[in-house]
Amino acid sequence: MKQLAAALLAASLLLCPAGAVSSAPQAEASAAVLMEKETGTLLYEQNAHDKLEPASVTKVMTLLLVVEAIDDGRLGLDDLVTVSAHAASMGGSQVYLKENEQMTVQDLLKAVTVVSGNDAAVALAEHLAGSEEAFVADMNERAAELGMADTTFLNCTGLPAAGHLTSAYDIALMSRALIGHPMIREYSTIWMDSIRNGAFQLSNTNKLIRFYPGATGLKTGSTDSAGYCLSATAERDGMELIAVILHSPTSAQRFDSAKRLLDFGFANYTLADIRPNQALPPVHVILGRKEQVQPELSASSRLLVEKDQINQLSTQLELCQDVEAPVEKGQILGHLVVTVGGEERERIPIVACEAVERVTVPGIFLDFLQRLFLAA
Repeated sequence: MKQLAAALLAASLLLCPAGAVSSAPQAEASAAVLMEKETGTLLYEQNAHDKLEPASVTKVMTLLLVVEAIDDGRLGLDDLVTVSAHAASMGGSQVYLKENEQMTVQDLLKAVTVVSGNDAAVALAEHLAGSEEAFVADMNERAAELGMADTTFLNCTGLPAAGHLTSAYDIALMSRALIGHPMIREYSTIWMDSIRNGAFQLSNTNKLIRFYPGATGLKTGSTDSAGYCLSATAERDGMELIAVILHSPTSAQRFDSAKRLLDFGFANYTLADIRPNQALPPVHVILGRKEQVQPELSASSRLLVEKDQINQLSTQLELCQDVEAPVEKGQILGHLVVTVGGEERERIPIVACEAVERVTVPGIFLDFLQRLFLAA
């Protein structure tokens, strides 16, 4: 047994990024990953692509489709949803919806996010797509768009169904997409609340919301066959992490494992703002209506680095001295090369901030006349 434990530990260490091996955590689960939200970088993985039952962590995708519908105006928080017999028949975690009961989208979102209501999830799915089956087809389509190659959804709840499978990595992908919508925090960070005008109390199944500093969500799940599962998100110092735990033996072990992964990430990594060491000089434009064009970074950028390498980060400017007109707005004029410890990590395009037209023969003559007139 000792040899097996040593072999498993060695394998997990090999999967961790260089420079952080000595403090690599161990998740008490069949599979686990730790992902940084902004860059999507994996900081830890353990059987990341094993296809396993996700239980109610499935509802991360259910919530993603609902939140996307709200954000693009197809669904309103105050919209009333009429509960079908099918939705009301769901077992497992529920808020005991009755057939023909009406509840707002906002309260159903609370029910799904806070207490993992299966009936609430199906009610939202049917309201949005017409049927649970149609909604599940949308779930699988969205999963494919996100690159979730290990995933097949058969329902919107995570209730046991043969072939309803995903992976720790895929859960991290859809969790990252969901927390990209700020509004989800209004629900995923609720510790206690109520629906039905205070008559039905809600208490979050994700105990990290109360007990882990910086916790922002996201979704728990458990069945006899799936074990205890969790997608846990937390933010500190402007960096948000996603820890996914699948098939943990006990509820306590899934939360402890998630905390270890999150602690590891926050202790060892940070996001560094990338800026040039100097102001970007204007670039001369040959045969342009303007003599110069001002370059700018194509986008603000932050780089994920190990904390002990933060002082080894440097930037180098690669910028052309001149460019021939016409120049298009956004045209690449060079790159800001980012290195860490002498190793190139990123090349950020430097682009023209505006368009510059090419001069024409009549234009040259007109400019000549204007200058002659001004000189006179």
